[in-house]
Amino acid sequence: MPFIPNELRMSRIYNAPRPLVWKVWTEPKHLQQWWGPFGPKRTICEMDFRVGGEFKVLMKTPDGAVVPAAGEYLEIVEPERIVYEGDARAPTACGCGLPPKARVTVLFDALQTSKTQLTIETRFPDENALDAANAAGFSTSWNKTLDEIGPYLEKLAREAS
Repeated sequence: MPFIPNELRMSRIYNAPRPLVWKVWTEPKHLQQWWGPFGPKRTICEMDFRVGGEFKVLMKTPDGAVVPAAGEYLEIVEPERIVYEGDARAPTACGCGLPPKARVTVLFDALQTSKTQLTIETRFPDENALDAANAAGFSTSWNKTLDEIGPYLEKLAREAS
């Protein structure tokens, strides 16, 4: 793949089938379990999961502040790809996981019956936006989150079998 200076790519392989990984990304009850650092008791998720629909994740910090992440779905190809864009009014350069005007493509690749490679490609409006998001913790937070989704997926996969 060509190098794009204002794009970040992160990928993980999970011990879970693609339909389950898709479900964890597309159902609010699952998304609020893993999005953000404050845990499911402090996270609310609202989703209108359709092209043109919007989603919002509201995270309540330990000191009581509410931190939003919001975006619009641009493309949905079940169970292969979701494309969304961050709200231009995001309160920080990181956008609480969804930077302003950043276009995110989430790819779900079935590797075997029980494994899925998840890839997140985030294209920022420019290199300055990428640098500002990373300075606010974007890459660090997403890498940690992607690592932490694994045990949640494995737990769900065990419960389903």
